[in-house]
Amino acid sequence: CCEYTGVDPSNVDVMMGTFTKSFGGMGGYVAADRGVIESLRRDCAGSAYHGSLSPVVCQQIISSFKVIMGEDGTSIGRRKLTALRDNSNYFRMRLSDMGLHVLGNYDSPIMPVMLYNPTKIAAFSRECLKRGLAVVVVGFPAVPILMSRARFCISAGHTRRDLDGALAELEEIADLLRLRYSRSTFG
Repeated sequence: CCEYTGVDPSNVDVMMGTFTKSFGGMGGYVAADRGVIESLRRDCAGSAYHGSLSPVVCQQIISSFKVIMGEDGTSIGRRKLTALRDNSNYFRMRLSDMGLHVLGNYDSPIMPVMLYNPTKIAAFSRECLKRGLAVVVVGFPAVPILMSRARFCISAGHTRRDLDGALAELEEIADLLRLRYSRSTFG
């Protein structure tokens, strides 16, 4: 994120992230000064009660970093990042054009789409499943009761045809469940 926004990492006190979505692994990281890290190791339940990452997962993450940074001698990482950004921006733009409330920022492959009404959570999930769309729905208590949402995760491996197919299905679902909140308060 620092690289993307032009922030010098030395100006950030604590950096943390996940290896799950970005690197196809599990777990995450926290980077900070020695005092913060020692405090986290001492006081966080995750340090005391969770096992460390397996060597296989660690190697997966290291290999992913090498591909992304071009240290594998190819341009695969750069091409994948470009495809991911392009796919994400296309899908986000089309969801917004559809009249859906999409949270987050352009360039992010994680797209929360607001459902708001908790009664729409199961209906949205069921309609997506019927149409072969993988989606994560999030409701209370993970979010406030009237902030229910669905979360789409876009990949560099998606083709434009994949995205357009999903968007066509989502057009139907948006009409069925009245989700076009940017066009009407009532969807």
